[in-house]
Order: sequence, then structure tokens, then C-alpha cells
Amino acid sequence: MTGKAKPKKHTAKEIASKVDAATTNRGGGKAGLADRSGHEKGGHAKYECPHCKVTAPDLKSMQIHHDARHPKIPFEEEKLVNLHSTHVAESSKPRPGVRGSFKK
Repeated sequence: MTGKAKPKKHTAKEIASKVDAATTNRGGGKAGLADRSGHEKGGHAKYECPHCKVTAPDLKSMQIHHDARHPKIPFEEEKLVNLHSTHVAESSKPRPGVRGSFKK
């Protein structure tokens, strides 16, 4: 048999960070798909590419997408679709990236 190691002690900071990670919606995976698309909740995605309908959270990310995916078409900022101005977020639905639970 191997050692009689003492159980690891956890600091308050480590426990608090684990609670925060477990209870905060980071917007990833299948559950965060609606948040990232920006259509339903007015979420993270602000701009939509006029050519392929891919969404991006800010202008810099959209420019990087455009340079990578549409190099032959010149980038025109005024042609981008601003999803936050066209979709009104409902107040009854939770906003993305907010704390989901206060359980400890």
C-alpha cells in the first residue's frame, strides 16, 4: 500500500474561485449558443457579417473574420449589421455572462 498522505487543505480563495466558476454562466458550449448568436437575448454578438451571417462581439473581431474569410472583398464597416440595434432584449430573460446561482 502506498503512503498515508494527509488530505489537502483548501484555502478560502480557492474555494471562492471554485464556487464562482460553478455558478457563473460563461457562455460556452451548447447552453451558451443562444448567447453567442445574439438573436434571442441581445447577447455577446453585436455585429453580423453581411456575406456569411457569422456573428462577432466587436468590430476588431469582425475585421479579423473578414480578412480571414473574405480576403477578396474589401472591408466596409458601414455594411455590417448591428444586432443590438435591431433586436430588443426582453427584460424577463437573463443577460449572458451573469451569475446564475448563489448556492455554496
